[in-house]
Amino acid sequence: MKKWILAAVITVAVLLTAYVVGGPYLAIRGISQAIEQRDTGKLARHVDFAAVRVNIKAQLNDYVVRKAGADVQSSLFGQVALGVAGNLAGAGVDTFVTPLGIAAILQGDSLWKRAIGDTVGGDTWAPPSPAKPLANTSGHYESLSRFTATTHLEDGRQVVFVLSRQGLRWRLTNILLPLGQAPG
Repeated sequence: MKKWILAAVITVAVLLTAYVVGGPYLAIRGISQAIEQRDTGKLARHVDFAAVRVNIKAQLNDYVVRKAGADVQSSLFGQVALGVAGNLAGAGVDTFVTPLGIAAILQGDSLWKRAIGDTVGGDTWAPPSPAKPLANTSGHYESLSRFTATTHLEDGRQVVFVLSRQGLRWRLTNILLPLGQAPG
């Protein structure tokens, strides 16, 4: 009887470890499938939209301030302009980094693909070719609770997707945009 209990405990531990280790890959696959199927409900299970919004706002604000330079930052008019630019960027992020915002982007992508004939079979009434934003992605663990997946864009820049472990689940918590990267 003790052997069976020990075997069961070891089996559960191995399966749990395999699930946690494979979790980021399952999350990336889930995100890809949700985008391909244009299913925002499924996407919301794999994305922590609140964390992504906060992180993207911080990146955009930092980028705007760095691009403005010290002269703009030191003047009163420059500070007001930076504040307005930060608020506009924040409002845009709040609008688009939500399940409904992503759905609108996917709907626009769908209409665009139909307009240019990028559909399954090339027929205007056929469904659009599926979006595959994570097709050229490579990933690695940075810690036991942080995984990064890097996607290489056609122009040579990189977008890094950060997944964080929340309990046993892995969710997208940040997208490091290629704001400072030069194409090429």
